Amino acid sequence: MKGPLFYAKILLFGEYGIIKDSKGLAIPFNAYRGALKTSDNLDNASKKSNENLYQFYKYISNLDSDLVSFNLKEFKTDLDNGMYFDSSIPQGYGVGSSGALVASIYDKYANDKITVLENLTRDKLLKLKAVFSLMESFFHGKSSGLDPLNSYLSLPILINSKENIEPAGIPSQKEGKGAVFLLDSEQIGETEPMVNIFMNKMKNEGFRNMLSKEFATHTDACIEDFLQGNVKSLFGNVKKLSKVVLKNFKPMIPDAFHKVWEKGIASNDYYLKLCGSGGGGYILGFTEDYKKAQESLKDYKLELVYRF
Repeated sequence: MKGPLFYAKILLFGEYGIIKDSKGLAIPFNAYRGALKTSDNLDNASKKSNENLYQFYKYISNLDSDLVSFNLKEFKTDLDNGMYFDSSIPQGYGVGSSGALVASIYDKYANDKITVLENLTRDKLLKLKAVFSLMESFFHGKSSGLDPLNSYLSLPILINSKENIEPAGIPSQKEGKGAVFLLDSEQIGETEPMVNIFMNKMKNEGFRNMLSKEFATHTDACIEDFLQGNVKSLFGNVKKLSKVVLKNFKPMIPDAFHKVWEKGIASNDYYLKLCGSGGGGYILGFTEDYKKAQESLKDYKLELVYRF
């Protein structure tokens, strides 16, 4: 047995802000993917995945929800037959490894599932997001449900607010100099502790004001520019956002990258922002000249996401 492929995702804009109802924009990232597979002969990694899926099976067996039910008998049989999740998506890197897994389980075992082929009304999208939030909470303690939604639909998704999400058309890639890229911190990031730090910061009125006035304003402007293809304006707004994140989200930026972050802002060679919850994994970069950014960051591993 081999299930359909589900892709990684990148939240281009909106990390943390979407917890507090500001805008976000997520895109599928096809360089990494995962699928359910079955084998009689499991190696160590597959065996661990199979064991983790058993835990997940127990979790969804006990979900008392009117939102969704699963064919648990089939799920259990497949697990007993050696099912595992075969994935190239790095874990703890902010690109949605658990999201792709959740999407694949929903796709295979949910009863009366909403399919990608039907007319995706706002109500259906919100229902899917709620189901995925419930399922993915197993991995993170609290989940917005957006990563699995993005993986499941394999479409860019614009988050206007918690109750207003829609598929988004993003400009097609050009052969220009500009780029969005991933910078590998070569450290694993844990989502839950980072979210806890954020929630503690939210108790501070100054931090809340910064989030609604500066962070959300720059994020919304970046999303608007990106969707409209206003590249010049986009880089101005990304620079402002990069400064705000460096000043206010220091615990989410690995220590070794504070100086690298500052260097980008000072030189204008590139601007960095969090990719997912931070604390390690990937850092997202934006540059008007990818060659220049590569030279500037020659000691680090970069991966191209999107070209302007």
